[in-house]
Amino acid sequence: MEFPTVSDTRFGHPKGLFYLFFAELWERFSFYGMKALLILYMTKQLLFSDDMSIGIFAAYMSLVYVTPVLGGIIADHYIGYRKAIYLGGILMALGHFFLTIEIPVFFYGSLALIIVGNGFFKPNISTFVGALYEEKDKRRDSGFTIFYMGINIGGGVAPLLCAWFAEVYGWHYGFMLAGLGMLAGLFYFYRGTNKNVFQDKGKVPDEKLYHEKFLGLNKGQLVTIGAFLAVPVFALIVRFNQYEHYIVWIATIAITAMLIYIYRSVGTIARKRLLVTAYFTILMSLFWAIFEQAGSSLTLFADRNINLVGLNAAQTNSINSGFIILLAIPFSWLWTVLIRKKKNPNSAIKAGLGLFLLGLGFMVFAMSANSADAFAKTSMWYLFVGYFILTIGELCISPIGLSKMTELSPKKYLAFIMGVFFSASFYGHFFAGKIAKLTTVSDEENVFANGIFGEITETFTGLTTTFSGENQVAYEQLYQYVSVYAVFGVLTAIIGLIAIMLSPFIKKLMSGVH
Repeated sequence: MEFPTVSDTRFGHPKGLFYLFFAELWERFSFYGMKALLILYMTKQLLFSDDMSIGIFAAYMSLVYVTPVLGGIIADHYIGYRKAIYLGGILMALGHFFLTIEIPVFFYGSLALIIVGNGFFKPNISTFVGALYEEKDKRRDSGFTIFYMGINIGGGVAPLLCAWFAEVYGWHYGFMLAGLGMLAGLFYFYRGTNKNVFQDKGKVPDEKLYHEKFLGLNKGQLVTIGAFLAVPVFALIVRFNQYEHYIVWIATIAITAMLIYIYRSVGTIARKRLLVTAYFTILMSLFWAIFEQAGSSLTLFADRNINLVGLNAAQTNSINSGFIILLAIPFSWLWTVLIRKKKNPNSAIKAGLGLFLLGLGFMVFAMSANSADAFAKTSMWYLFVGYFILTIGELCISPIGLSKMTELSPKKYLAFIMGVFFSASFYGHFFAGKIAKLTTVSDEENVFANGIFGEITETFTGLTTTFSGENQVAYEQLYQYVSVYAVFGVLTAIIGLIAIMLSPFIKKLMSGVH
């Protein structure tokens, strides 16, 4: 096996990794900066109800992660990674800037531009990272962990700055700053391309097919036109998000059909590995369904039921990314040391451990109710501790999952399988919205107040459904949040333990991939 020469590397990794690192850092700055503001912008500025805001947020966030399946296919067959990244970045920048116009058509259109743009950008820049390494290059996991740190530097700084701009100067300045971040990401990618650090990677896969004419236009131009024509379609889906479950069924049928086609067209080892990619995607769907309370119900929880010190509710979205910035390099070093000592746990064990820790983190959020004051406000320390635990879980499952997709996928369908992996976030955010709606106070009985769920809630939170005093309404809202976090935390931890027990069987299916 041949590795790049020293002159082609930086800190032991291909130079191209660090240009992709900064491109992704700034793209994630734009994405997470806007995400941190969105739920509060809808509830406080647009005066949408919690139910409507959570529905829009869940639809937007889920669709952001289903379009990468299409973006992966298009890049694989027609335009290549580079053109897909440029097209996606431009669409996303437009989406962030149009959010500064407070008119409904621009609001929903802006979200749709980001949805379509992310579909081209997200799967292909991650696949590009995998393309920098040979198939059995042991630096791959470490490289993806470094790349993942770039994601979270952007994700950590963005809520702090964009939320500060929004609070001091107005919401629209926060969104504008997010748009400038996207342009910075495109600039870094352009610099890397100009310096040829990517060499021949990511170019149009078939020039002849790319230049084929249809209605006087080549297929590359048709892709761009089709991307813009898709924007009003996605805007309508976000607006009428109560019908999104039909999209979930359509996407599931389409993805399953394509996976069956791939399964039938590859050899025995590739088939086993394909089953593992589906298994990891299912685990990641569960992970994101719970984890992504962060942008919706946890942000509202922080705003309403936590004694915040030094941060506002939108800025709490940076806590997770901040911990990843601190822990990514140590974890990258840890995997390298464990590899050298031949004690590195396989990916299936890491995935189960990630789910277990995620559940434990949400149990900590639930336990915060034990310190609630007379105004139903809890200590901020629980928020930090819970995020710290689930961040360790995230580092066990998410960057490793990205790495394994590039190894387990048939090379011909690599970007598509990467898109399928990102569809875990589509399913995760869809169900995250359903879970978040359980945290809203309504006239309906809380499903977690009785039976075994009620016992779990009382054990972790010390609360029952009986409230008294002047702040009964505040305690009702607190109970809605922590009861959901307690029950889903316990269920997620149990599933994580089951996944660890299944790891020997999954390892066999991976056929030599660690």
